[in-house]
Amino acid sequence: MQDSMAALVRMARGDGFDGLAGRVIFITGAGSGLGRAMAHAFGACRSRLVLFDMDVAAMESVCNELEAANPGLEVRCHQGLVNDESAVGQAFAETHEAWGGVDVLLNNAGISMNCPTLELTGDQWRKAIDVNLNGVFYCAREAGRLMTARGHGVIINTASMYGVVAAPDRAAYCASKAAVAMLTKSLAVEWGPLGVRVNAIAPGYVRTALVDDLVARGRMDVDVLSRRTPLGRLGTPEEIAALVLFLASDHAAFINGHVAVADGGWSAYGYI
Repeated sequence: MQDSMAALVRMARGDGFDGLAGRVIFITGAGSGLGRAMAHAFGACRSRLVLFDMDVAAMESVCNELEAANPGLEVRCHQGLVNDESAVGQAFAETHEAWGGVDVLLNNAGISMNCPTLELTGDQWRKAIDVNLNGVFYCAREAGRLMTARGHGVIINTASMYGVVAAPDRAAYCASKAAVAMLTKSLAVEWGPLGVRVNAIAPGYVRTALVDDLVARGRMDVDVLSRRTPLGRLGTPEEIAALVLFLASDHAAFINGHVAVADGGWSAYGYI
């Protein structure tokens, strides 16, 4: 109780995330969008960062940004695909060897799959499931092995509001993200007694490169989406990163198995 009260006071005074300094944060999909914002958030906390992305140039760009903003920050980069078990296993093994383990996994990498279901191919379906679900599982399993052995750790999976509510033309995406939400709860129940908290975030429409690509291809209208969202706008990567920062911190120490929706009220709004 004393420790909890002290932590609450620190947070109220604005210095509540000092406990993240020095912790090893493993971030997938760190080269852009939400992953990039998460990296900057934890970099500002002086965490030690492991960036995992398939795009080497993007990852190195983020690494340069982080080091410029936080001189002396410890950052490691690993190229790979989250749905490649071997690459994932190697990255975690090297992190364990270098820094003794992983304290927080931000299981963020994913892809969109916006296509009418009658036109959806088997390859497209398998790709969405392989990246969005299998990739989350492979990374969570490797992190879980390290964390449960040490008796502590935090895993935050990126689901989606479309894993909580449905939408047309997104059968594979909705199915994969709903599965991530349930995987999160299953792992939270299994690993909670071993000292590992597992939660998920479920972002709504956030202005990222992925969204910009859908807009450019005529698959998304930002004005229409903004009007449909009760807050009247899309979210920002930084707003999602702030939620992740809280869930990873000791202030969320009693939050486990939760899917935190951050969608500006989209999923609460039942009137079309």
